[in-house]
Amino acid sequence: MKNEKGQALVEYVLIIALISVIIIGIINTFGGYLKDSITKTSCGIAGQEYVEGEEVGEGYCQ
Repeated sequence: MKNEKGQALVEYVLIIALISVIIIGIINTFGGYLKDSITKTSCGIAGQEYVEGEEVGEGYCQ
């Protein structure tokens, strides 16, 4: 019998790497929207008004 523990470890590492690449792609695609929603929430907590930026992710509190 061969020792297949190393093979299983490599498979897990490849799965984790694939999931990481997918998550990075999602964050790059929707990161601006996420930043805007966090900024809107923080503006509401601070009692300030949210001002939309020209592009997605450029909003700020005023």
